[in-house]
Amino acid sequence: MTHPIAPDAVVHVSGLTKRFGSFTALDSVDVTITRDKIHGLLGRNGAGKTTLMQLITAQDFPTHGDVRVFGETPMENAGVLRHVCFIKESQKYPEDWRVKHVFASAPHFFENWDADFAERLIADFRLPTRRPIKKLSRGQLSAIGVIVGLASRAPLTFFDEPYLGLDAVARQTFYDRLLEDYADHPRTVVLSTHLIDEVANLLEHVIVIDEGRILIDSAADDLRGSATTVVGMRRVVDAFVADREVLHRDGVGGLASVTVGRLDDAERRAALEAGLELSPVSLQQLVVHRTHAGSAAFEVSA
Repeated sequence: MTHPIAPDAVVHVSGLTKRFGSFTALDSVDVTITRDKIHGLLGRNGAGKTTLMQLITAQDFPTHGDVRVFGETPMENAGVLRHVCFIKESQKYPEDWRVKHVFASAPHFFENWDADFAERLIADFRLPTRRPIKKLSRGQLSAIGVIVGLASRAPLTFFDEPYLGLDAVARQTFYDRLLEDYADHPRTVVLSTHLIDEVANLLEHVIVIDEGRILIDSAADDLRGSATTVVGMRRVVDAFVADREVLHRDGVGGLASVTVGRLDDAERRAALEAGLELSPVSLQQLVVHRTHAGSAAFEVSA
């Protein structure tokens, strides 16, 4: 069954399934990506993030289900795909190309390409434009992808972790330039990343995928404050959380630390009156708890 497409939907996915032999990478996924927002596509390695983006950008065929981009099927649809930019970490270029060749060819693929903006970004990332692609460092290759993704100003832009090769300073430059340019030129951006805490303040909408299924699909503001960690004497904590959704439990000796769902004002007052400490849960912690993952599953930013 195909669900109605929202009027502000840039991407509408319904019942999307992708199998590779006996392995199900996506399992009946329904998701909508709306216009002029920065979305975070989050999840563990192998959760299905890249597969979902590949199907949306017509780089692979679904086993079942429906994909609509700008209201049309993207498969073999040049009219749709010319409005889409998909930047991934493992981007490949012709062996004999130099850096300058990438930016010289970009206007042929992206009708909104801003050459002046690209030049500013090249300077920001100190990218040697005359150097052969095959002699670039991982960080320099990442910078190429980031620059193309930003300067393309494509109405729908996917970044599939191309910035992991950048150092902390360069990643912050990327985030800053993204926000600055997005404010002047709104478009739909999807960031797929493990560096959740680094991008948390950029995101307007969060989609979490786990084992091929959508686990969270929510406005970022609704997620902030949706969980709280309660800390105190074990017997007091256990009594307080007895009838609540528990996302994570930890403790040592007579002390306990338990993460629960949203608390209202009355519940917060009751916790404080019981001598318990309350602390907010970061987006990264929330994703880890919701996916029942260990902290090693995500790369924690310093």
